[in-house]
Amino acid sequence: MNTQTKILVADDETVNLDFFDVMLSKLGFVVEKSENGTETLEKVKKFQPDLIILDNIMPGVTGKEITKILKNDPNYKNISIIMLSALDDVKDKVAGFEAGVDDYITKPFNFTEVLARINAVLRNRALIDQIKVRETRLNLAEELNRDLKDNLSIFVESIDELDKATAMITDNASSSENNAVNLSDLLKPVSEKILSVRKHIAALDARIEKTINEWDNLKKDEIGLSVLENQIRKFLHQEQ
Repeated sequence: MNTQTKILVADDETVNLDFFDVMLSKLGFVVEKSENGTETLEKVKKFQPDLIILDNIMPGVTGKEITKILKNDPNYKNISIIMLSALDDVKDKVAGFEAGVDDYITKPFNFTEVLARINAVLRNRALIDQIKVRETRLNLAEELNRDLKDNLSIFVESIDELDKATAMITDNASSSENNAVNLSDLLKPVSEKILSVRKHIAALDARIEKTINEWDNLKKDEIGLSVLENQIRKFLHQEQ
């Protein structure tokens, strides 16, 4: 287990709190406990858990209400939540998932099952985090690509100006035959270099254009993170 993984257990039954504290601590998790809804919200801010095992029926603020509050807060919306509840009705489960929980377990529970659900939720969260990182990297690469393409036009304009300057020098030197010959010899390699750079710019421009088109095509088949998270939740719900 990752010893840095922090789990907040929120339940108004002391026996459950103590049980989870002992069992999860033995497995290497860092555990914090909470006995009511208000205390849970306060400890989320202080403890910054990776996952919350959340009893649905608690004094003060219910588990479903806590879930809605956290999922609507950009600072805490990525915290995984496993809801524990004595309510086994399908409507209650659906309400929990709609509120934003990652999994739903009915009481009485089996700890082996709870541990398996914890591991599954943490793996899913790690997968989503990896996708977010990759998505960010792709976005940065795409922005860089577009910046390169925009800068190419500036590069081309600069070379055009250099071409004009070269022509002006040649024209101004035409009054002296010797100077004209000498300047022509000097400007010849410059003109050749400009032509070579133009060819490289054209090749780079074509390559960037091709990459942008490929990215645009990939985006058509891309699954958004919100859709992926909903699919994972539905899959977990179907396992109930």
